[in-house]
Amino acid sequence: MKLSTKTINIFLLAAIASAVILRIINLSSREFWYDEVLSLLLATGQKAGYQTPKDVPVILANYTSLLSLPVENSFSDFIITFEKFLKGLVAEPHPFLFFLEQHFWLRLWGNSQAAMRSIIVLFSLGSMGCAYGLGRKLLGFQGGLLFAAFLGLNPYYLFHSLNVRMYCSLVFWVLLSSWSLLELITLNTSEVNKNRSKPSQIFWTILLIFSAASGLMTFYYFAVFFLVFALLVLFLDRRRWWQYALYLISSIIITLPWVWWGTRQQMRNADLGRFSSKGGFITAIVRHLQEFFDVLGTHLLIGDWSSILPHFIVTTSGFLIFIGLLYCIWNLYKKNQIQLLIISFVLGLFPLLLMLMLDIITGKFTLGFGFGRSVIFVLPGCLLLLVIWIEKAGIKFKNIVIVSTLLLYLGINIADFSLRSRQMFHQVADIINEQPNTPTLIIMNSQAWGHVLRLAYYLPTTSPISLLAQKSDQLSPILAENLSNNPEQYQRILWLDSERPVWGKPSTEEQKQAVKTVLDNDYNLQTSQRLVGTWELDNFNLSVYEEKEMK
Repeated sequence: MKLSTKTINIFLLAAIASAVILRIINLSSREFWYDEVLSLLLATGQKAGYQTPKDVPVILANYTSLLSLPVENSFSDFIITFEKFLKGLVAEPHPFLFFLEQHFWLRLWGNSQAAMRSIIVLFSLGSMGCAYGLGRKLLGFQGGLLFAAFLGLNPYYLFHSLNVRMYCSLVFWVLLSSWSLLELITLNTSEVNKNRSKPSQIFWTILLIFSAASGLMTFYYFAVFFLVFALLVLFLDRRRWWQYALYLISSIIITLPWVWWGTRQQMRNADLGRFSSKGGFITAIVRHLQEFFDVLGTHLLIGDWSSILPHFIVTTSGFLIFIGLLYCIWNLYKKNQIQLLIISFVLGLFPLLLMLMLDIITGKFTLGFGFGRSVIFVLPGCLLLLVIWIEKAGIKFKNIVIVSTLLLYLGINIADFSLRSRQMFHQVADIINEQPNTPTLIIMNSQAWGHVLRLAYYLPTTSPISLLAQKSDQLSPILAENLSNNPEQYQRILWLDSERPVWGKPSTEEQKQAVKTVLDNDYNLQTSQRLVGTWELDNFNLSVYEEKEMK
């Protein structure tokens, strides 16, 4: 496929535009998933007001009020809310910056899906801009466009660009800090116009210090990049190592107030045992390697589809991608592109291998957590390696590789957002709205806040709805007791049986039959359906019962 440089550049610009459009049109196309609604709860500063459902029904609207900012009539009310907001963060495993951004964004634009996700989209657009800047710095104009297009249409990053969590902004800080460091190194090592570079040096120094501090206050694993930056400095400008060390130390000093107050409390609340696993040495090594390949497969190809695809497909894809990356490295080495190869390796595969090594040494399994989101910071470097290979390895079918890769990414994304709906709780709301004034009890075999709060967010607050949420083994006896105490209180019951209750085990057939027996005494089954989302946490079996006297 012989295409001119101008044609390829137009194609890359169109790919970037497509990435922007996909983000905008999908701001509200999916419901908040499990962790997104926690981000909203934390941003409102009302986490302390949340209580796990008890053994008596609770008015669902009581939870709904926690997902909006409390009424503030004075500056002192604002201070009280902000104090509660900060105190709510110390029980979380993540630093404060992402939630701080969400808190003030919430004050400006409200708590709708589009409003909450719009700041994440802005960070992703900023990441694409940084990718262009870094790519242009290393490879020229077309290399910058290619890097921005690859990142913008990458299925994994697109998913996190519409996810109200800190992973999208983490990629932004990784790219901005890496770009700033490389610009500083270039200015310091260039002999041309040294005197004129002072303003630029000040600019990039401030950006480096600010972005490195922001990255660390967005996600603690960003600390890995301080070692990454040290390696880049030693490779590219070791004579001035102390200068860059001062910059990075300055960024750490900025974070000390939070480290002193917040991080210490978070460490006391940390549950690191959940990443451990029992088993022999060989079993552990196999799992470590599997997680390594899973990360590569999910990050560079499969994206959010990894939540439903058979595990062996994800692992096999990751293994093939790893072989492909090794081939890229070998090609670049043979073409004597050593400097570019080392830069991309240090930014991508090196931190991934380092995290793998730490997992092996500590006996933890963190790489595969959340489909690899805890190591999303390796994604830009891995994509950069592919871009450098395309631009500098002298491959014969360069244009075909560019076009086919971007079309593949685009196809995966379109299929994801068009074929995989996540409107489970909207379906429940539609049933409620058929008889909006009917007193309704929702019973659910999950007490997990992600399930409870999503019900509260999506169901109409004007309808008389109560919630009884209990673990699977307790639901039927507690339901029976409540119905016997208030036999005519509810004219309709919606039974939501979660396939993954999170804080408990799924219902057995015996437990389901016990609930059914209780309901059959006074209620008739009207409809049953399965609610399916994009992964197991979103899947429910919904049964609608109406009081017998209503018939």
